Amino acid sequence: MVLMGGVGVPSFSFCCLFQTRPTRPLCLKFRLKPSSSHSITTMALTNNTNERKLPVLLFDIMDTLVRDPFYQDVPAFFGMPLKELIDIKHPTAWIEFEKGLIDEIELARKFFKDGRDFDLEGLKTCMRSGYSYIEGIEQLLLSLKKNNYEMHAFTNYPIWYQLIEDKLKLSKYLSWTFCSCTFGKRKPDTEFYKEVVRHLNVDPTNCIFVDDRQTNVDAAIEVGIRGLHFKNVKLLSENLSLMGIDISTDEE
Repeated sequence: MVLMGGVGVPSFSFCCLFQTRPTRPLCLKFRLKPSSSHSITTMALTNNTNERKLPVLLFDIMDTLVRDPFYQDVPAFFGMPLKELIDIKHPTAWIEFEKGLIDEIELARKFFKDGRDFDLEGLKTCMRSGYSYIEGIEQLLLSLKKNNYEMHAFTNYPIWYQLIEDKLKLSKYLSWTFCSCTFGKRKPDTEFYKEVVRHLNVDPTNCIFVDDRQTNVDAAIEVGIRGLHFKNVKLLSENLSLMGIDISTDEE
């Protein structure tokens, strides 16, 4: 717009200040005006086409998009109830693994308080088998993708998120942008949320975050991100629609 204004104004001044015959400036103005109008319209269309679609959608992964095998499959793998597993596992080893502070070899060494050995590859196979989409969520993600929404994972998970990707190909719908193992931070640390906003280069109000844990949603709201507590796909779809998100499909 500034460029085209720069072309139009000098041509008008030339006609006014240096005209010697009345027919010449009129002719010049006739030729330049259609050209300027066409260029301005083209520029506006280009800007509209390249405009970023907001809001950006941020999704927790485990028990929001993908079933978490920890609560049923993993205790069964170790042959014990969940409560017993929680009592005897190391209190911080998994958190350290999620933050990328230790690798899986170190995780295996300190997973249990008493340092007992276990089949690490067997555990990974167990977890991989347990990963599946939450019922109905893949259809919602597909609708959002077709409507050109920008979507990112915002999850507390170790490098084993690659096991989820290998099985479910979640990257068809969103980017694995914000994983705790990459940033060294975990939800609900507000610094993690602020880093997400800085990375996206958007105002927090232009983000919607979905998580099955209310504490994580509350932390998002604290930094200005709009938060939704995930309970089921039907309710999530309704809440997204109320927030102005288009979840319609061509089939509807």
